[in-house]
Amino acid sequence: MTEEPDAKWCRQCKRDLHPGDFARDKNRRDGLQVWCRECVAEYSAARYRRRREALGKTVREKVDVPEGHKLCRGCDQIKPRSEWHLKRSAPDGLSSRCKACRAPLLRQDHLKRNYGLTEAERDQLIADQGGVCCICLAAPAAHVDHCHETGRVRGVLCFSCNAALGQFKDRPDAIRRAAAYVEGNAWKPTLVAPGVYQLPS
Repeated sequence: MTEEPDAKWCRQCKRDLHPGDFARDKNRRDGLQVWCRECVAEYSAARYRRRREALGKTVREKVDVPEGHKLCRGCDQIKPRSEWHLKRSAPDGLSSRCKACRAPLLRQDHLKRNYGLTEAERDQLIADQGGVCCICLAAPAAHVDHCHETGRVRGVLCFSCNAALGQFKDRPDAIRRAAAYVEGNAWKPTLVAPGVYQLPS
């Protein structure tokens, strides 16, 4: 086994450097690349810049980020790690955008995936309803309501009315009985003949 040399010459920057400053290359006799890591990084950055400019795209400048922080490409702000969602597949274990930048994207994705609506279409529904819930006509409309069987969007409700429909499991017969009960019509016997009462079905 050959001993690792104390220094290696970089062909690009013309310096004698420690072998640890060179990446591995099994095709070379000494097992190391001919350019140091710093020169390879500079070359890669210049190549990236030329490719992006040729495509007419913006070039991201390298930013020094303190330890325990990350740069958000959405808002271009450096924020602490606590401002990021975890993402196992990412090299640093964090998502590419901060929580504040991801929130509107998540809302848009939720609307499109679950209801097939854009935010503009949802806002138009709310405007068509006068900005209030379709059922109580008092609270602000905020929650999209849809039929769980067909997926058809019915309207935009307030939280309470949307939750109430869920509790009734979208059954019109149960909702009708509830309305009759609240109006005092349910469970009261009706006099149909002297001494004969009929209970509601």
